[in-house]
Amino acid sequence: MPSSSSNSFLLPSVPTNEAYYSQPPSASTPRFRQASLQPGYGSTVGGGGTHRRNFSVNSAHGSPVVRHQSQSQSPVGSVMRKIRKTASAVGLSLGRAEGYDQEDEDGDGDGDDEAGMEEEDEARKSNGMRVCSYVTIDWIHDAIKESSRVRRMRTNAKRSYRGAIANAWDRFQGWMLVTVIGVISAIIAFLIIRTEMVLFDLKEGFCYTSPTSPKRFCCTPRHRLLPSASATTSAFSFLSLQSPFFRNMEEHHNPVEVDECPDWVGWGEWWSDKAEGVWGGLDFGVAEFGTYALIALILAGLASTLTIYLSSSEHHVTSKNSTLLSTPPTPASSSPTAKSRRGGESQPLLARDAGNGVQEEKAQVPTRKVMYYAAGSGIPEIKTILSGFVIHGYLGGWTLLTKSAGLALSVGSGLSLGKEGPLVHIACCCGNIVSRLFTKFELNEAKRREILSAACAAGVSVAFGAPIGGVLFSLEEVSYYFPPKVMWRSFWCAAVAAITLRALNPFGNGSIVLFAVTYTKPYHNWEFAIFALLGIFGGIYGAIFSRLNILWSRNVRQGSWVGRHPIVEVLIVTGLTTLVSFMNPYCRMGGTELVASLFAECKHDSTSRLCVDDPSEITGIILLIGTALVIKGCLTIITFGIKLPAGIFIPSLVVGACFGRIVGLGMEWVEHTHPSFAIFDVCRGTECVVPGLYAMVGAAATLAGVTRTTVSLVVIMLELTGSLNYVVPIMMAVLLAKTTADMLEKKGIYDLVIDLNQLPYLDSKHEYLWGSRVVEEIADRSVPVLRADKVHTVRSLTGRMLELARGGLADTGFPVLVREHGAAVGGMRVIGFLGTNELEHALALLADEPDARLNLMPSDETRMKNSIHSIFSFADSADVGKTNPYDLSRYLDRAPITVQPHSPLELVQQLFVKLGARQLLVVDGHGLFRGLVTKKSWLNFLAELEAEGH
Repeated sequence: MPSSSSNSFLLPSVPTNEAYYSQPPSASTPRFRQASLQPGYGSTVGGGGTHRRNFSVNSAHGSPVVRHQSQSQSPVGSVMRKIRKTASAVGLSLGRAEGYDQEDEDGDGDGDDEAGMEEEDEARKSNGMRVCSYVTIDWIHDAIKESSRVRRMRTNAKRSYRGAIANAWDRFQGWMLVTVIGVISAIIAFLIIRTEMVLFDLKEGFCYTSPTSPKRFCCTPRHRLLPSASATTSAFSFLSLQSPFFRNMEEHHNPVEVDECPDWVGWGEWWSDKAEGVWGGLDFGVAEFGTYALIALILAGLASTLTIYLSSSEHHVTSKNSTLLSTPPTPASSSPTAKSRRGGESQPLLARDAGNGVQEEKAQVPTRKVMYYAAGSGIPEIKTILSGFVIHGYLGGWTLLTKSAGLALSVGSGLSLGKEGPLVHIACCCGNIVSRLFTKFELNEAKRREILSAACAAGVSVAFGAPIGGVLFSLEEVSYYFPPKVMWRSFWCAAVAAITLRALNPFGNGSIVLFAVTYTKPYHNWEFAIFALLGIFGGIYGAIFSRLNILWSRNVRQGSWVGRHPIVEVLIVTGLTTLVSFMNPYCRMGGTELVASLFAECKHDSTSRLCVDDPSEITGIILLIGTALVIKGCLTIITFGIKLPAGIFIPSLVVGACFGRIVGLGMEWVEHTHPSFAIFDVCRGTECVVPGLYAMVGAAATLAGVTRTTVSLVVIMLELTGSLNYVVPIMMAVLLAKTTADMLEKKGIYDLVIDLNQLPYLDSKHEYLWGSRVVEEIADRSVPVLRADKVHTVRSLTGRMLELARGGLADTGFPVLVREHGAAVGGMRVIGFLGTNELEHALALLADEPDARLNLMPSDETRMKNSIHSIFSFADSADVGKTNPYDLSRYLDRAPITVQPHSPLELVQQLFVKLGARQLLVVDGHGLFRGLVTKKSWLNFLAELEAEGH
């Protein structure tokens, strides 16, 4: 046996196919009386003994298949079954359904509707039973299933009042669901914002009268007048309804300057007072920096620890994973305890021992890459999920809790990151969890993704206070399928989230707008040249940042010891950030606060340091802002991608706003020193230049260069700032930024992260040059197939599934073929396609009969029915007591999507993108099999095209 230090993902004790699947057959009889319905199937191979053999859990000669432990049913008549039946009648889901195509036990209306739907039921049975794939979703099947369900609901609505009420409730569920998601997303965002504000200011000091209040609320006159504001305030006083945070906008005042806030105590002052007379007094700066750095390291380290240990895919266990083909993700599988459990029914087949005297070998199954669900922005993974891919646990409850807590800690640590992208991920977690309470979303993956698209809009709405921009962002950036109904629900969900967040008043000013600005001076035509310069800078920075961040992630974070010690990397980055940012006042500020200061317009009563009257002071301010720009830009390159929740929106806005403000200050200096220039003739007697406007345009351009968003970004910036008069400069800068960035780097940061993490995302917006290539050049002719005219057993089919898994095709299936009479040698006709999930489900029902014979050939009666019914239909889940479990032909998709060998590749792309096909069978004009094109192989082919420059 290999040592325990070997790779835990490649389990050692797996036999060869020849040794394991050539064991002598056991004598057993069929467990199901329905086997007699089809003579010749269900009996054992090589004997007809009457002794039935049940394999023990601890037997060394365990069955090659295992049962689905997660599919245990409640006893008939039990309380749980009655509760589930009642809940199902009103469209609620309690526990996962036992079958993917399982209908409600009562139906959706009166019992007499079955007679009127006979034709539809027959059509639904002509394309084979479907079992849920927990790898990719079947868009076509889900669309057909939903269409059939809606048709049945509407038919029942015309027949009885009960059906009408059920139909109305079914229509209302989606709107109620997005309403709940909007409210929950806003509440979670409010808690994160308040907690982040407290933790961020804690690095600087504390409020003497209310230690758990952030600085902006401690330094308000209203706060100091409250009688309850004392040092003994509850640790959760900043969430209390009696606190100043929930009061109306009229009751709040803007934070006063630091020198007018006697209630705020800095750490340097506090340590100096405490140490006086003990050590002779501490240096003010040393004590302040030490406390600042220590708190930042603690917050970042805690956020990373939560992310690593609570959201790792290694530790994620779900009943949805395959019990036959999945590899145990945890290294603990090499331990003696794990070895003693390998023969159990709860263990995957690949982890089982072969028995005594059987040669061992490592399973050649591709290992899964470890993911930390709470790390990063989450938007690349959300895009992948909405495109039809399934990532178990990524939108689960533990991820929601971990990312929410980790986000507040990571932003509070002062790292160069934002909370906007993670808030989108958090909103999607809320959408996924709440949608599982309703049957029609729980049992239909495509319908659930409609809800997730609406949740994305709510996430952007609470992140930026931009509900309209959230809808457009969901449409432009993350959603794969966005019909008008989804747009309406997204709009409502974003509006509810914005209304709820405004009622909670997170910033204490009665507004959800982060950077509300009011520019009193219009822009002039000559300034379009400056706006163009800002747009070009945004594109150049976006391309350079994206490329450098990916190079750092690939070569340093993944290619060195840093990748093996993610928490150490977080502490190093935090220490470096603290060291280089502490001395620069603009680097120490929070990202949101800094952007708001850079956007602000200078007025006569302004007290900001960015507003100067003497041109000689401009040079020093430009030097400080320029230093902050370089520091923030470099830190963002090494920060984005570390193992804690981190967004990219605010850091990108900071860099662009700094550059725009520098340009604005430069133009302000030119105006002060050369007022006779012709460009200033249009504003004689007043100031022409508004540096804050340049900062706003530069921020939008930089974010466009990084993310490559356009329309949604312009609307978000308008909602962020409330400056509708400046839509044209922002549009111009965003368009130039995207054009410039696309010339230097084809993909934005999100698409590059998708490539880096090898996520199976098929980009529907990218255009390829196919040339003269045809399908037969890329079709795989060596894929495993099943012969319907051959004898198959449970044992042999399990071996074929292992062969499929070792070839990296565990998420596809087998073309089912028969030899065509009169055809040339090797001429095999396609009669259907058997998916891996359906085959695994069927074999799990026969776990105790490894030598039972199985049927793959559809009967003549079934073939005749298929010729008259729709080819795009499906069958209900069959009860074991009503169907023959040894007849696997009911699982066949007898109308798979096929293409001709000489079909152009444009057709293949459209079938994968617009129909959401999992695989395409290549057949010639006579229906003979010529190969298979899977979605995974198609993605690999597209990657090769991109590498070749096509």
